[in-house]
Amino acid sequence: MPVKIAPKDIKLGYAIKLPVGWMKHPFLTNKLVVESLQQIRIIQSLELDYVYFYPERSSVVADTAMNTMDSPMAQNIDDLQRRTEMQQDKEQRIEQAKAHRRELQKTEKAFAQSMAQVRNLMTKVQGRPLNAIEDASQLISNLADTILSEDALVLHLISQAGKEQESMYFHVLNVSILAMMLAKNLNYSADEVKWTGLGAMFHDIGKLKIPSQILRKTTALSAPELNFLKLHPKLGLDLLGLTQQFPAQAKAIVEQHHEYLDGSGYPAALKAGQINKLARIVAVVNEFDNLCHPLDMSQARSPHHALSLMYKTMKGKLGDLEMKVMIKMMGIYPPGTVVLLSDKRVGIVMAVNSDSMLYPDVLIYDADVPRLEAAIVTLAANKLSVEKVVKPKALPPEVFAYLNPRAQVSYFVQQKN
Repeated sequence: MPVKIAPKDIKLGYAIKLPVGWMKHPFLTNKLVVESLQQIRIIQSLELDYVYFYPERSSVVADTAMNTMDSPMAQNIDDLQRRTEMQQDKEQRIEQAKAHRRELQKTEKAFAQSMAQVRNLMTKVQGRPLNAIEDASQLISNLADTILSEDALVLHLISQAGKEQESMYFHVLNVSILAMMLAKNLNYSADEVKWTGLGAMFHDIGKLKIPSQILRKTTALSAPELNFLKLHPKLGLDLLGLTQQFPAQAKAIVEQHHEYLDGSGYPAALKAGQINKLARIVAVVNEFDNLCHPLDMSQARSPHHALSLMYKTMKGKLGDLEMKVMIKMMGIYPPGTVVLLSDKRVGIVMAVNSDSMLYPDVLIYDADVPRLEAAIVTLAANKLSVEKVVKPKALPPEVFAYLNPRAQVSYFVQQKN
């Protein structure tokens, strides 16, 4: 528990918190560990009545005498110059954060538009399948053009919880984007990337023919219910058979996305050499997204732990190369991962730059800042690093609510500026 102390009593090594608004001091955060005599003097120049002191986080450095070889006037000039530099640096970082938020808002707007298209085409597929496929082809083509760009990509976390009945739409858009990225990273052709996206968009279309009470059941399915659910690849093919416009290469994905390399999948218990290579891609991505968004959300895995679990438990069932490339593509800290930073702050990964995987963009928890105004920092630019991954269940309730790691984990891509 913190205690109040006068600024004159601050010593090197003290962990403190400044009891003023973030904009009323030049430091990057209200909380800091005092590392220099100059920091102490700058804090004292703020004319605060007290600061909060955290004994358990402090390690007092022996001699903290304030006298130096410099004259008081020279010291004051040096302190003022340093305080001005800190304030300018802080204002620059605020502007960078605002620009980052504008980019994120632009990405979220594009995501919302794509979601609206997915909703629309899913309502068309039974009555007007040709129109639905044309709409999907255009959507996939636009997304593929971004993904196939030679520019580096930024993979964004879109923390927008959808309505329960729309979970399928979020799922198919997630799987389509990640599957196309995986196909690109496996060096497949532009046509193959687009077929992968189209097949992924319709991979669960057969579920439209499955009763909702089966799809939404959170307890174990009975044998007849499970057998009915396992029909959805065939039911999907039947729906797509209403038109001749759906490419055969993408149909294999709809038919085989639940097949496993060891023959334990369904509906045909195919083995490795019999499974279409694009279906293998979608099988990996589909498994990942289902681990992040199970029907029983209390069993949901963070993206980081979902990838780890897949690699440990699905060997022999999912393609080893596809899983390895997926892990490399998503980064060590995929969007949606909760992390402890080198400065001991906690945050959630919001975006991963494909050319700087170890230094993602992280939304920082700060009890003094409203979540909608929370800082999103680029680790490399701020000389920060990830110290470790934190399990969401280990977070204090207020931090969990702030970071909201169990929100709908959706992804969207944009070219890196």
